[in-house]
Amino acid sequence: MSSVIRVGIADMNVCVAPDKITTVGLGSCVGVVIYDPKMTVAGLVHIMLPDSTKIKQNQNKYKFADTGIDELVLALETRGVSRSNMVAKIAGGAKMFEFSHTSPMGSIGDKNVEAVREMLKIYGIKIKSEDGCRDYGRTIVFDADTKELSVIKAGKQVSII
Repeated sequence: MSSVIRVGIADMNVCVAPDKITTVGLGSCVGVVIYDPKMTVAGLVHIMLPDSTKIKQNQNKYKFADTGIDELVLALETRGVSRSNMVAKIAGGAKMFEFSHTSPMGSIGDKNVEAVREMLKIYGIKIKSEDGCRDYGRTIVFDADTKELSVIKAGKQVSII
């Protein structure tokens, strides 16, 4: 019997098929799934912010693209996944709040997606598919057996990537 492992905001976990792994509430946050296409192990991290060096005294490594992806890669490696075989699927990074173009805030969703892409590039992890940006939230569910990422979009049709 399979179960669905839930990953909270600024959280990370790993699953093995037949289990699935999910996270809800991806607005400007980005859900990053990393897996080996030939294995039934997958991990998910729910990224809130792009860069841990901008926040002082924060102990939650899963919150940031740089440290969260580091932790997820290490967790998968301890379960026998070779870094050279890892691929990723990402979703989220919406523009939930519109700021003026002169605002230093910009779009945190865009910055999160950019930081996730950069970290995956540093690790040599190819992005197989993505569903991001726009102006609506998402929930994602990854099936470690089929390697399908279901993206449930607020007020939109579900897509499989």
